[in-house]
Amino acid sequence: MILPNISDFIQSNITNRKESFFKNDLEKNKKKLFREINGKSILVIGGAGTIGSSYIKAALRYHPSELIVVDTNENGLTELTRTLRSDSNIIVPESYLTYPMSFNSIIFYKMFRSHGKFDIVANFAAHKHVRSEKDQFSIEAMIKNNVIDAKKFLDFLKSFKPKHFFCVSTDKAANPVNVMGGSKKLMEHVIMSYSNNLKITTARFANVAFSNGSLLYGFMERLLQRQPISCPSDVKRFFVSPEESGEICLLTCILGKSGDIYFPKLDSNQLVSFKKITIDFFKYLEREIKLFDSEDEAKKASLSISDLSPYPVYFFNSDTSGEKLYEEFYSNNDVVDLDKYESIGIVMNSAKPTNSAIESIINELELIFNNEMYKKSDIIKIMNKLIPDFKHIEKGKNLDERM
Repeated sequence: MILPNISDFIQSNITNRKESFFKNDLEKNKKKLFREINGKSILVIGGAGTIGSSYIKAALRYHPSELIVVDTNENGLTELTRTLRSDSNIIVPESYLTYPMSFNSIIFYKMFRSHGKFDIVANFAAHKHVRSEKDQFSIEAMIKNNVIDAKKFLDFLKSFKPKHFFCVSTDKAANPVNVMGGSKKLMEHVIMSYSNNLKITTARFANVAFSNGSLLYGFMERLLQRQPISCPSDVKRFFVSPEESGEICLLTCILGKSGDIYFPKLDSNQLVSFKKITIDFFKYLEREIKLFDSEDEAKKASLSISDLSPYPVYFFNSDTSGEKLYEEFYSNNDVVDLDKYESIGIVMNSAKPTNSAIESIINELELIFNNEMYKKSDIIKIMNKLIPDFKHIEKGKNLDERM
């Protein structure tokens, strides 16, 4: 099967733009970007994923002297290196290393102390999927990665202060309704509590089209395996391309003031439904589709898929916990600057809880994690103490129960 040109499909059918959304802001600030990155050392955590690797490609345009990449995905790091070294437009620094390890491991901290401080540190290590929310154990893993380990790293960084520190957030942290968004909102509170001691920024941005593990990325796998396509018919999302995801993170990291939360200034008319993308995807492939009323019917039809037959597709109304039918980047109570940049807005008044308030919440969470009798609702109750606008949607069903 000949796979489609995904970059072209994204530009023509999802983002509807041929050039980067952030092109003009990158151009206007290129002197500062070059000054802050050229000849500098960069550490990227979680750099093998879609957003982390896109950030790396964006940063390499400005010729840093050193790049260290850490990720638990050994295969991903291998492919990242092949991609960077195979691209004639990319100059890989002479000092370049990848480490397949976790940023919460003893070995990571040993490596960091041996190296000494970096000029720029960007952390993309995160649970990023709403579908990661299932039971109390999946939530504990999410909070440990997104919040507790992030705080431990910030405590460490106080002795190795970079000039720029960036930690990725999500649009789902604005008025969160799922634990992933709630954990990222909690992470925002954690990093803001350090923003007087470290120059620290974060970004909330849209879905990254065809990013690793995303629904749209799954379309490619389903085609290769001749399996049916399944997606919600009632969910709309903002989208950026993989390249754009790296660019907004770089702009935030270098240009942002400590405590800033950047987001793309996308209008509501740029929301795109997954149903529309699915239909457009098969039009792009010049392939007819056949709609089915259930997963079982679609799976049965997939047994006889040929290269010419209509492709089985199943649309459903969203019915799982934590699913938000629309996206937003800030709440009504936020003070927002929409004038500084052409393509980026800034949340100016993000809450800065005291370190003692953060310690109290973390201690409560770790206390119940050490008690095997805790429930999912116990975790959410503790999170609500620091995030009163966390209105969790519980439907007793998770995305692992769907195709």
